[in-house]
Amino acid sequence: MHTAHEPAFRVEAVLVPSGEVQLAGDLIRAGEDAPLVLFAHGSGSSRTSPRNRQVARRLNEAGFSTLLLDLLTAQEEAIDQRTRQHRFDTELLARRMVHAAQWAATHGNLGPVPLGFFGASTGSAAALIAAARLGGRVQAVVSRGGRPDLAGGALTLVTAATLLIVGGHDHGVIELNQEALRHLHGPRELVLVPGATHLFEEPGALEQVAGLAVAWFERYLVRPGR
Repeated sequence: MHTAHEPAFRVEAVLVPSGEVQLAGDLIRAGEDAPLVLFAHGSGSSRTSPRNRQVARRLNEAGFSTLLLDLLTAQEEAIDQRTRQHRFDTELLARRMVHAAQWAATHGNLGPVPLGFFGASTGSAAALIAAARLGGRVQAVVSRGGRPDLAGGALTLVTAATLLIVGGHDHGVIELNQEALRHLHGPRELVLVPGATHLFEEPGALEQVAGLAVAWFERYLVRPGR
């Protein structure tokens, strides 16, 4: 459906330094001063996730740059597939989100543009912890089927406008998001997508997620001079 638009967006393969490792990412710029949305993937996923790529494409078409990043190295991911030791290490994942945000502010001509986070599953907790640490540098966060409860006490420190999107049939996660919402400050909202389960695989469900994300970032990611 979006084939006609794809040539307008150039994918730049990047390596983001984080401590002793480098994280692989795909950066797509929508314009010189376009706001940037940094993606935090969930457990067992990667920057090649078709669901997050679909959301990223909608954001690109709406005028947002995107950075889809692997928060684990290939070696760490292989270990995690066997042991599950990294997927719930929100401290590690959040630290790497912070490093990615700092890198983006100085990379090429990307510059200090308005910054937002999009987190999925356990990646939502990492995004919220990182947003708490970066303060006003992060203006908006969107969580898809997230586990914000894993962010713990950092939730009370998040000042970014936060949208929590949960499938209407993802009952256990709904309760976790409802509880997290009570601890957030600043603009915040919980939206249930009717009929959707955790991965939003139902027809039209992911399109709704993308539309909600675009609207939220258009509302809260302010371009310079606007």
